[in-house]
Amino acid sequence: MPTTIFSRLIHSPFAAGMLALAVGFCVGLALAGNTAPAAAGFVEWSGLAGQLWVNALRMVLVPLVVALLVTSVAGMDDLRVLGRLGARTLGLFLALLVGTAVLAVLVAPPLLSGVGVEGGKELLGAHALEEIPSTALPTLRSFLLGLIPVSPLKAAVDGAMLPLIVFTLLFAWAATRLPKEAQAPLFGFFRAVRDAMLVLMRGVLLFTPLGVFGLSVGLGAGPGLTLAGSVGRYLLVICGLQLTVTALLYPIVLFGGRSLRRFARSSLPAQTVALGTRSSLASLPALIEGYRKGYGERPGVTGFVLPLCVSTFKLNTPISDLVGPLFLAALMGATLSTGQIAAMAVVAVAMSFSNPGIPSGGLFVVTAPVMMAAGLPLEGIGLLVAVDAIPDLCATLLNVTGDMAVGTLADKEGDPTPDLRR
Repeated sequence: MPTTIFSRLIHSPFAAGMLALAVGFCVGLALAGNTAPAAAGFVEWSGLAGQLWVNALRMVLVPLVVALLVTSVAGMDDLRVLGRLGARTLGLFLALLVGTAVLAVLVAPPLLSGVGVEGGKELLGAHALEEIPSTALPTLRSFLLGLIPVSPLKAAVDGAMLPLIVFTLLFAWAATRLPKEAQAPLFGFFRAVRDAMLVLMRGVLLFTPLGVFGLSVGLGAGPGLTLAGSVGRYLLVICGLQLTVTALLYPIVLFGGRSLRRFARSSLPAQTVALGTRSSLASLPALIEGYRKGYGERPGVTGFVLPLCVSTFKLNTPISDLVGPLFLAALMGATLSTGQIAAMAVVAVAMSFSNPGIPSGGLFVVTAPVMMAAGLPLEGIGLLVAVDAIPDLCATLLNVTGDMAVGTLADKEGDPTPDLRR
């Protein structure tokens, strides 16, 4: 029986992370104020284990991000063969992602104000705060100059994610203009790098419980129970925003000239599966069946748009991967400038198409670059992983509802759509 329970925990990062957070936090609380050398040494070595886990994430992050972006652009280039349907789908993706990011940027910071705790800087990496640029607003000239890296390699080494992403996207676009015989080995190389980094990332994720435990011991020994209220506020804000955007999709579909009742009825089966499985991919059959029953046989939508949405379009990304870093910054008492928050939003939208299909993948491959774009330390990501089960439920509901909204709005009756059943 113990072996079975342990096996389930290992294969459930959310359960393992929550357990590690709870145990580590309780151990930290028990050691709080204990001046014995053994107690201080345990807290110190636990912190070292957490830091090693964070360093392993950093090691994988940059090559994985670059490879994911290049292969994503290569896949998006296939949209051209689908003509107007592909163009509408991509346009809806961008419009909904940007709108959601703007909402998160405007609403989340004031709602998260006041969540800081004493000692938050030291616990979540005070040393990295020294690297955060001045809160003075950058000029438009300096912002634009910063987008184009003089040395892409230096940007990668320094963790300057926004310039690195801009270079990678430009490089990937240029690669799609090459002859097919030149594209094949180049994109094949990046697909191999992506797959290898994902294997390595999965290996790092196996140590998530250990890393979260090490980081949470320090949290318990420091701010202790005062942290619980801050985490509760974060969960309310992120879940509230996700549910709000889910609700807003209904009037968006209505204003798009579609039947509100038909959209709601078609979305319900996939929403039910999403709440039960917390998996957008598992909801795909219900999405397709719901669309067929609500709108009839539209092969371009059921054969292309909806599968593309499930695999690529994550409407929760601008919320999940912005609110988390904003919460950690507020927890540390760090003041972010408008320019820094804008850079975080751009990175979140740009990386939203590269969310890998691994547990907590968005937190590691999107949230981490967003934090790096603002100079925030990655140590706090363990806390986000540990409490991600509840927001993930709302995020999956938002994603499948967004998938159905894109499919509904992208399909225009009478437009030629490719028959992908062949």
